[in-house]
Amino acid sequence: MPQIHVGLIGLGNVGSGTLAILHDNARQIREKLGFDLTVRAICSRSLDRHPPAAAALFPDVLRTTDWREVVSHPDVQIVAELVGGTTVAADIVREAIRNGKSVVTANKELMAAQGAEIWDQAIRARICLAMEASVAGGIPIHAVLREGISGDRVEALFGILNGTCNYILTEMETRGEPLDTILAEAQRLGYAEADPSADIDGYDARSKLALLAALAYGVRVTPSDIYLEGIRRISPMDFSYAHRLGHTIRLVGSAHQTPDGLLLAVRPALLARSAILAHVGGAYNAVWVKGVHGGDTFYYGKGAGPGPTGVAVVSDLMRVAREIVNGSPERVSPFAHDRLREYAPISISRQVRPYYLRFRVVDRPGIIASLATILARAHISLEAVLQEPCPNKQDLPFVITLEPTSEAAVRQALDQMSGLDFLLEPPLALPMEPSF
Repeated sequence: MPQIHVGLIGLGNVGSGTLAILHDNARQIREKLGFDLTVRAICSRSLDRHPPAAAALFPDVLRTTDWREVVSHPDVQIVAELVGGTTVAADIVREAIRNGKSVVTANKELMAAQGAEIWDQAIRARICLAMEASVAGGIPIHAVLREGISGDRVEALFGILNGTCNYILTEMETRGEPLDTILAEAQRLGYAEADPSADIDGYDARSKLALLAALAYGVRVTPSDIYLEGIRRISPMDFSYAHRLGHTIRLVGSAHQTPDGLLLAVRPALLARSAILAHVGGAYNAVWVKGVHGGDTFYYGKGAGPGPTGVAVVSDLMRVAREIVNGSPERVSPFAHDRLREYAPISISRQVRPYYLRFRVVDRPGIIASLATILARAHISLEAVLQEPCPNKQDLPFVITLEPTSEAAVRQALDQMSGLDFLLEPPLALPMEPSF
């Protein structure tokens, strides 16, 4: 019976979860593969000083603080890169490939930024590359787009791709407390990092959307080409108004084909409460895909954590191990396409949607008339004006909803509003996504 040996680099939450699953499920893994998948080496900078509990599950393997010992180990056939980031992680992956090792990674930033080039190197080295854990944790969305619905053309894709943001937004919605309060709680619970910008400013979701766009549309996307807005300006009052409109608010990663090309964005948006994504709460992720021929499909699960992400890593290790044993390193590209095309960015200004505009003003006569005049000059039609009772006339919130219009027209109007002396802050503009 053959054996495939794994070297695991990085023993944080994901690495520790991966080790625990490899240990606990060893018999089931052997039964599914028909051979043993064994850990041969583990590496962590803290392994000597503060080894994680999961390291004790494999007392007889090589234990090192130097990743080079893992990628050059003659017995290791698959390197699992679980350190994250784009510096040391890139060195690990490239050196592993140079040493003829197959690679499994959970690294969304690295694969979004350099994945296509890394895949080219993997092809030349005739080794396997897998990255299921890089997007949406326990949801096998890579496998879905790579193989499950690969026979279809994807017309549109919408996803809740960051569990931290989704937890914060759903807690704000449920409890009516401000973002800063919920964020501090999320940090205490370990849902959010001490520096939360990657999550709440949308960078994490943007890297994930870049990977999904490569899988769904065969394009090489630079994450910075994706339009980005975070959730810092969302407040409990926005949920009150959204509910009056029959909507909720989520941070949405979207990709859809337009007559001009592929439009990609990560931004908070109003979702109709009848939409399936509107019911995704807490730290969960979800992806909705619309195929030209297959119609709608929906994928839901935990987006992070040592268990769900560890399952994705172990599943990739098993897939790569099968490919090594069967001698087929190019069975299917991790990007679902033989080669990726260059992506021509499409400006978000071309998007046409109904819009939600929320204002905070010092109350006085003529405010609505002034705003309506500016909107009319931009050829924008109002749909409704909503105002919750508010005793503080020095900080009065209200909302104007717009008929479908282009983002370009909305921005033109907002620019003209910037000089109005009754505004306490720039208006908040959120698209109202179609029901799906």
